[in-house]
Amino acid sequence: MTSSPRFTPSAFTPTAEQREIQTASERVILVEANAGAAKTTTLALRIGESLARGGPATGMLALVFTDEAREVMRRRLVEVGIAPALAAAVRVETFDSLAQAVLQEYEGFAVPSATAPQLREQVLAALDHVSAKYQYRYSGLEIATHNLAVSQFLDLQMAVKARLAYPEDADLLGHPETAEVMGLSLTHLLTFLEYEELRLGVFGEAKFRGPFDATYDLARNLGERPEIADFLPTCQLVVCDELHDMNEAAFRILLALLDKGNTRGKACFVGAGDKDQVIHATLGADAQYLRERFDHAFPALRRLPLSATYRHGAHLALSMGKFKNKLSQSGLTTVTDIPRLTYPAGDWTQGGELVVKALRLWKKEGGVLGDCAILLRDSHQSIAIENALITAGIAYHCHGLVPYLQRPEILFLRGMLAIALGNLATVAAKDVRKAIVEALVTFGELDLKASLYLPGVGTPASEEQALAWAQQTVADSPDTLQSFFSGLIAGKDGEKLSPARQRIVASVDYLRGLAGDTPAAEVFAEIWARLGLEAAIKRLYVYPQEAEVVIRSAQGFIELARASGLSLADFSASIGEREATVGKSRSKKGVTVERVATAKGKEYEHVILPFLEQGEFPQAGAASADESNLFYVGATRARARLTLVIPDAPERQSVFIERMGLGSALAARAETAREKLADAQAAAIDAAAKANKTQKATRLASQRTDLKVSYAEKDKAKALGARWDATRRTWYIETGTELAPFRDWLV
Repeated sequence: MTSSPRFTPSAFTPTAEQREIQTASERVILVEANAGAAKTTTLALRIGESLARGGPATGMLALVFTDEAREVMRRRLVEVGIAPALAAAVRVETFDSLAQAVLQEYEGFAVPSATAPQLREQVLAALDHVSAKYQYRYSGLEIATHNLAVSQFLDLQMAVKARLAYPEDADLLGHPETAEVMGLSLTHLLTFLEYEELRLGVFGEAKFRGPFDATYDLARNLGERPEIADFLPTCQLVVCDELHDMNEAAFRILLALLDKGNTRGKACFVGAGDKDQVIHATLGADAQYLRERFDHAFPALRRLPLSATYRHGAHLALSMGKFKNKLSQSGLTTVTDIPRLTYPAGDWTQGGELVVKALRLWKKEGGVLGDCAILLRDSHQSIAIENALITAGIAYHCHGLVPYLQRPEILFLRGMLAIALGNLATVAAKDVRKAIVEALVTFGELDLKASLYLPGVGTPASEEQALAWAQQTVADSPDTLQSFFSGLIAGKDGEKLSPARQRIVASVDYLRGLAGDTPAAEVFAEIWARLGLEAAIKRLYVYPQEAEVVIRSAQGFIELARASGLSLADFSASIGEREATVGKSRSKKGVTVERVATAKGKEYEHVILPFLEQGEFPQAGAASADESNLFYVGATRARARLTLVIPDAPERQSVFIERMGLGSALAARAETAREKLADAQAAAIDAAAKANKTQKATRLASQRTDLKVSYAEKDKAKALGARWDATRRTWYIETGTELAPFRDWLV
């Protein structure tokens, strides 16, 4: 059910779909939107309508999932025409910031937010507790304290909290059974429990909160302590953007908000999302919230579409519609090109050169490189891309992606190279030297605390203290790398070495016997086999898919050495030169290189998707639905051009290429749609011009006309028929009103 709109936005005329969403009267409305379909603008329009109908700004709540989206929503409220002071009174929150505010009021004090170093300290303390309490109770616990293990645990516990995955009957199940139910290793479950005990204390009072902890605590407390619902804001309207990022913890908070609003009146909800952009499954995002969960909670909800995109033209819109088997159209008359460039199957070096070719063509045609993004399925693909950009002298920066020369697996191989040549001093940056030491310890699976005796200190108090000493020592005196690892790995006479240390001793002995002119690729391949690096990586990484990416990354580096044909010494020198070039490149505004998974919510004039081949994108072993959504997200970031880099062998090409339906038939449909839209827009302009010409004699307003009326003259304007728009804070006259009496106030 709809009614006539009372809010008229500034700067744009809403589409029929937007008008329907603006005025729909059902209590719960789900907007099923395509990428670039102005979701945020439409939700701001809905807020403007509610304000125009007399709703108090303090009764409006806009929920988003990120701080960046929060700022965008705040800007959009003003951009649609809501008066700045009124827009500022509308509450815009992330789920986590809302939870923090509610918990602070309920608890009566502000719980400190933990910094990254503090979180690391707490994880290490939790691991110490696990070791002390359970090492004799459970065999096979793998307690690792290196940075990689800590960061993986923090990601894992966040995913557990987002899904509210800890079972309510865990006390009855026991630890091993609970770990199995949650899909965790026993070590990770025990660490999670000890970490939460450190964070929450005996009685559940939070001592600190990291990212997402407030959302988790509020969602959990709403079930355990129902009285906390009294501290939720009472809302007349709640809107939620990017609803496809919804997880269980956020969903329970939303249900409680709407339940409270319904008991105090009628709380309406409008949420907008795109089920085809659900890509954060590891953090609990699931398309079920846009379907079954909302349907079950609100049987009378109404679904409304936002099918027209205002990001790209008809060619890409229709292609993505075919790809996802849904209605997708463009509200723009511009053309979005979709060129396809082919490289010899398996030859990523040429694939990287094609990326450079696409960028140079874009620049030659007047495009700006800063408006370009190379979106990767995963980080291992950046090796060929970065090398091609460096060789071509094209400035770039990695966003949410560590440049390949600084990734742990590559630093480990660089460390082994330094041991072979005794030239760590050629690595100029001390921070990189420290990172190399950490990588050698991590991938070498060394226990520093048990192996070191520090001068003036004795046995290190912790693995962290031992690592810090080793890093600083080698960073300050690079020549000590050789002797440091000799003493650390070989140990004392007669000491029984672990299998990992035995492998490294043998590998270092092998490296020290090499000549500088030995082919680098040959050496890396031998090290890979001697150390059993593939198995080590699979042990170190929690998620098999992540381990596979790291393995591919390391193998890509070895392949780089093979393709170069360089000796150990020359390859080492070339790596130093590349690192220096990248350092200079970062100081310039250049091409963005990032993973598709971190690009959601962004847009670029030119997007390049490289290495679209089977096994890469879609990634081998990954869920097909997740891969399809990732590709959809990547492709729809483009505004003017989407370049697809694919192997020349059809059987090796990504199945996604065929699903896009590219070809003459789609191009013809797109051109027809574009021409129809252009004709319709031209006709509308002509009609408006004719209407103005016809009405010239009587000087009637052809549409609502805003007036610039001073406070002193407001009564005079009102007496002549002007009306006051409280939402936009402006006077106006309606369509068909004679203009002459208001000429002094025309804007």
